[in-house]
Amino acid sequence: MKFFRIDLLTLLISLFILNSCKNQDSIGLGVNSTAQLNGNLIDTSTVVINTVPEDTVLTSGIGKEPFGFFNDPLLGTTTADLATDLNLPLGGAYVPPTGTIIIDSARLIMQYSNGFYGDSITSNYTINVYQLHNKFKDSVYYNTKTFGDYSSSPVLGTLTFNVRSHDSVKVRNIITGAPDTLVKAAPQIRIPFDNNFINTYLFNASSTTLGSNAIFQNDVRGLYLTINRNKSTGPGGIIMFNSTDTLAVYYRSTSGATTDTAEVKLPLSNMAASIKHTYTTTITNELNNTNTGSRKMFYLQGTGGLRAKISFPNLLKNFRASLLKKDSDIVINRAELVITPQPGTTIPYGAIPKISMYQFDLARQRILLQDANPSDPRAGGVGVFGGFYNSTQNEYHFIITGYIQDLLIGKTVDYGTYIGPIDNTNTSSVDIGATAQVASRTAAVGFDPTSPNRIKLNIIYTKVAKK
Repeated sequence: MKFFRIDLLTLLISLFILNSCKNQDSIGLGVNSTAQLNGNLIDTSTVVINTVPEDTVLTSGIGKEPFGFFNDPLLGTTTADLATDLNLPLGGAYVPPTGTIIIDSARLIMQYSNGFYGDSITSNYTINVYQLHNKFKDSVYYNTKTFGDYSSSPVLGTLTFNVRSHDSVKVRNIITGAPDTLVKAAPQIRIPFDNNFINTYLFNASSTTLGSNAIFQNDVRGLYLTINRNKSTGPGGIIMFNSTDTLAVYYRSTSGATTDTAEVKLPLSNMAASIKHTYTTTITNELNNTNTGSRKMFYLQGTGGLRAKISFPNLLKNFRASLLKKDSDIVINRAELVITPQPGTTIPYGAIPKISMYQFDLARQRILLQDANPSDPRAGGVGVFGGFYNSTQNEYHFIITGYIQDLLIGKTVDYGTYIGPIDNTNTSSVDIGATAQVASRTAAVGFDPTSPNRIKLNIIYTKVAKK
């Protein structure tokens, strides 16, 4: 008897612990078993989904910036150019060193950030740097902003390189009054920069210009970075750069019989990307097709590219009508949306690491689904809601139990429901905003009755007697 009690206690504790764990395989709405009539699993392929353009995306002040040129054989080409400000050292007044100044070199340092998408093996990139035609303002910029034509402008800096976004580099650390040393630095490219520009706007500039960062910015205007496609090879790719980079100037200062090496840094404190997508005939036809019928394929693309509009009209029309009888009601125990990338489209360019699902409110503003909203008791958190790409199963999963339940009972109105790319660096909450900080894409199977990979809405429901 003693051992029986110990085993029973262990069993009860184990059941309590297991019941408290939440994951995508154990989430749903409970029912009163005394009122339960029957339960069923519905694998519905009557999901209407269409590719539509993404909203404009903010590209200024976002932490990391897209840059480059990518020729995607599936979707078409994406071009992302960068405009940036240029600031005095420390953002304040600057007094040049006395004596004779000779510039040894100047480098525009662009640090890689996480998120490169494209070909890093066979592609060579040539980057050109120009002076902006107009001052880069401390303002809000979107991906649709253009900064002018620089095809006939003087090149201030250029570099041909391969993307090595995870390889650290060795750089020379300048120490005033002591020997210089080599140190390891974060992954970056270092673009040789025009010495005459530095002399004109820094060492030989007037005290008025150097006395105020605002005046300096008016004179220097800023920089414009673009890929020289005539000197680049391969399909290319979209790079993510850190938005707090710098123009480093290395010089020798001679005063009397003393010569020393020194460094001065002109920070880049704000950037904005100008992004352009030119689509293949397949994608263009898809976007031009205004028929709301479901497509066999749909496409998602970052950097303000593509998203998908999704709806479940048959669920509301047929499923609800057939089950909501006078003597019974239904409870959705679990609703799971399964999205599968088209086999063969994730090589050599991988699927988007994370996507999100959201809805419009009456004012056509993005809001969280019930299952992603922390204020809704049915929400299970980021991990349960899903949207992560599982490379082993080649699938995305969303748990949308609360959303489907509210659709069925008319508690929520479908003003528009969408699936779109998001950056995967946020792990604490569900993102729903359009973003320029992810460049990858996914081509997924839509409503294709002949494909085992078609989009699916799996529903487990319980028919409950009405009292």
